Amino acid sequence: MKYYYKPVRELPTGRGFADFVYIPKKEYSATYPVLLVELKWNKTAHTAINQIKDKKYPDRLKQYSENILMVGISYDKRSRAYGCVIEKDDIKSL
Repeated sequence: MKYYYKPVRELPTGRGFADFVYIPKKEYSATYPVLLVELKWNKTAHTAINQIKDKKYPDRLKQYSENILMVGISYDKRSRAYGCVIEKDDIKSL
């Protein structure tokens, strides 16, 4: 946590709420990305990433860093399987 502020839960993004957002401290914002984490229960990690993109969550985070890591994490209760997808995106291009 040396490089990031305390995580923000349920950050309003205009078109929804991001589950967890880790924002780098100002002095590290050029070298550390914003971490945007979306959690899904009984859905896929790709569904989580698609939600981040569809609802344009990164737009709300442009002011904090030039880069973002979008992290989708899923858990299936019946099979007890989990999944994780991580995509890097450049906020400047959004």
